[in-house]
Amino acid sequence: MIWTAVYRREITIELYGEHIYLREFKEEDCTAVHQYASDERVCRYQPWGPNTEEESRGFVRQNIHDASLKPRSRYCLAIIEKMGHRLIGAGEIHIRDLCFRNGEIGYSLHPSFWGKGFATEAALLLIDLGFNKLNLHRIYATCDPRNTASYMVMKKAGLTCEGRLRENLLIKDGWRDSLLYSILETDPRP
Repeated sequence: MIWTAVYRREITIELYGEHIYLREFKEEDCTAVHQYASDERVCRYQPWGPNTEEESRGFVRQNIHDASLKPRSRYCLAIIEKMGHRLIGAGEIHIRDLCFRNGEIGYSLHPSFWGKGFATEAALLLIDLGFNKLNLHRIYATCDPRNTASYMVMKKAGLTCEGRLRENLLIKDGWRDSLLYSILETDPRP
């Protein structure tokens, strides 16, 4: 696969993969975001959701605002399926420690697009952005140990399991453990 990044001005990012592309959020994305963010299956292992319409609107507005910040530390982008030009989810890379060049990635997809490789492609695009444009040294991701699909995405994207964080996140049904995966800029990538 070939991934490229297009940077127009400092705040506009577009990342192109084979089947998807990632772009900045727009105000008109609220309805499409709400379609997946209001689905219990999408947020089952998350501290957020299911979202109300206002929460989905707030998510989009926050991402539009974050894109205008300088310096910028959070890049939450809409995942667009190329074939139908539909917004199918969100992918994010967040610079967590500038001094030590650490970032965290995450992704959410509409269930209709699960199991098609889109999350892995989004993770690879975010990793490429983190290492090649944001000058990160280490990128990590976490997931609920019950979320098999999420940690399979991490493995396919080249991340290595570092271990288990015990009760590090409070979600709807109580404290949750997280599996921690990471990749270094010197690690081989798929």
